[in-house]
Amino acid sequence: MRNSARSKVDPFIVMDVMEAARRAEAAGRHIIHMEVGQPGTPAPRGARDALGRALGTDAMGYTVALGLPELRSRIARLYAEWYGLDLNPDRVVITPGSSGAFILAFTALFDAGDRVGIGAPGYPSYRQILRALDLVPVDIETAAENRLQPVASDLSGRDLRGLLVASPANPTGTMLDRTALARLIDATAEQGASFISDEIYHGIEYEAKAVSALEISDDCYVINSFSKYFSMTGWRIGWMVVPEDHVRSVERLAQNLFICPPHASQIAALTAMDCAPELEANMAVYRRNRALMLDGLPRAGFDRIAPPDGAFYIYADVRHLTSDSRALAAEILEHAGVAVTPGLDFDPARGAGTLRFSYARATADIEEGLARLARFMAARSAVG
Repeated sequence: MRNSARSKVDPFIVMDVMEAARRAEAAGRHIIHMEVGQPGTPAPRGARDALGRALGTDAMGYTVALGLPELRSRIARLYAEWYGLDLNPDRVVITPGSSGAFILAFTALFDAGDRVGIGAPGYPSYRQILRALDLVPVDIETAAENRLQPVASDLSGRDLRGLLVASPANPTGTMLDRTALARLIDATAEQGASFISDEIYHGIEYEAKAVSALEISDDCYVINSFSKYFSMTGWRIGWMVVPEDHVRSVERLAQNLFICPPHASQIAALTAMDCAPELEANMAVYRRNRALMLDGLPRAGFDRIAPPDGAFYIYADVRHLTSDSRALAAEILEHAGVAVTPGLDFDPARGAGTLRFSYARATADIEEGLARLARFMAARSAVG
């Protein structure tokens, strides 16, 4: 049988790096993981305990396609707690992770051939999901002076049917302030295009609170997940907030594409939002790790970095070190025992000159990784 053209998406390079690191560990090496974009902590204890109790009494069958009503209501309350918003729970759609939300959003909003703008650098799966759906991803090459985020003037002349932005962003950790986000939303609306806000890293901010697109407009799609702040990556549970007149369309798609989100994960997610002390303890680790990275990476020679306002990444310009970030990442893994992600995943045009470092793991790992990177770079400089 032949494969479809839409199936010919690019690989997710970070997964290849993870596999190379796994092979090194299987051979007996101790690898420090700075490649993977997931917390090193499990789901909150309260969430796991709640699921354990439910498993004794609940068959965990299908839920309705939009998700458990009590979970949708609790998420609506989260918007009141985080942003002071009075959100109608009917607008909340529970999804199989943010990936399921992207599939639903792109399918609900766009037709084959539509052009959708995404920032570069940006999360690589945006591009590949759009291609798999016969949509056209339009890379918007962002500038350092704009914190590697799209700005309203970038939309001119691009004939877009949609724009997807992320703040805090992956791989940079940079954020849009309220003014910049509002200008992007307005510019998108002026083109008659749809606006999608990826807010998966909300809650993981350092010096300022991230702004939700819903604070500015109800005429947008907002996507979030329990993966990052709530430390539930493998549970595959997320959500989306859509305009009220889009709920039924999204529901019909969800019924047919997914039937429903994972029931067990919904049970855990419901309680995870009430585990603030444990979640804030995780944030204390990220803050400490971020401080270590901002000090240690420049000392090692990675001194051209984007300002990490949120998330748990440092994005470094390494063009002074290499013209092949994939080869440099392989060299670092081989000689330093540290797994990092080449920027080619995030920016096809310029990623050969960038690396992403994740600091989501335990502080001891970050300290050891930075020490290894410093030794590696010193030895590399001596040879070069």
